[in-house]
Amino acid sequence: MATTKSSEFSIKEQKVAEFCKALAHPARIAIINFLIKHKECICSDVVNELPLSQSTVSQHLKELKDIGLIKGDIDGPRVCYCIDLKKWNEAQKAISSFLSQEAIQAEKTC
Repeated sequence: MATTKSSEFSIKEQKVAEFCKALAHPARIAIINFLIKHKECICSDVVNELPLSQSTVSQHLKELKDIGLIKGDIDGPRVCYCIDLKKWNEAQKAISSFLSQEAIQAEKTC
């Protein structure tokens, strides 16, 4: 079994990597864009919007939900998804901070 070296990196580095990994698929970006435009929706709404099967969309929704960027409230037999603004702001801050730092370092070395 492979061992992970994640614990050897800072919490901040791990968080940035987790957010980036969750956003590293165009379908997930499309889902986020759809949720931003529509505020909330059920899985079938997203399925109708994307050229993917229901099971594939559900897996992408799960990935986004697992990291916390979206939340899903059970509404009878359906789950209503929306952006989790608190986590979204955390991701935005972490990624922006990382990218700003990298830009500054690049300017110093060029």
